[in-house]
Parts: sequence; C-alpha cells; structure tokens
Amino acid sequence: MTSNRTLHVIIRGRVQGVGYRAWTHHQAQLHGLNGWVRNRRDGSVEAVFSGPGDLVDVMLKACRQGPRGAVVEAIEEVEAGQEASSPVRSFEVRDTV
Repeated sequence: MTSNRTLHVIIRGRVQGVGYRAWTHHQAQLHGLNGWVRNRRDGSVEAVFSGPGDLVDVMLKACRQGPRGAVVEAIEEVEAGQEASSPVRSFEVRDTV
C-alpha cells in the first residue's frame, strides 16, 4: 500500500469551456480521491488531489490529456500538506476564483 499524497495543481491551456472541471470531478471520484477543482479567472483550472500516492500519480497523468476538446499546455504541481485538501471526504467542484 502506498502512502497518502496531496498535490496542488494548476492546469493551463484550453481547459475552460471544454468540460474540464466535470471531467476532473468524474475521474477523481473513479479513483477515490479527495479534494476539489475550480476555474480561475486567468483561464486556468486549479485542483487539489489527495489520496494514495499511486492514484494521485494516475490522476496527474490523466490531467495531462484531459477531456476531449481540451489542450493542456502546462501543469504546475506542488506537493501540499493535508490542509490544502477539502475537509470533506469527497471531491467537489468549487466556484471560480
């Protein structure tokens, strides 16, 4: 069993208006991850993924492709402590910031 990991990411490219948040929500739930996803006013998508390290890695790899219609140009990733994740034991879509 792998240890838990929390990763904060900002995804840049054509990632708004293509269903990226809904796709991310669905993928995170399929992998049993906690955290959140939201659009940012600068056109990027921001997310926090928390769970077993191997599943967080799988999610990050999936985010590099994204849903149909998305063009991911870059992903900034920062290891985060548990305080960055949602206190709710689930994955949620949050409002734009």
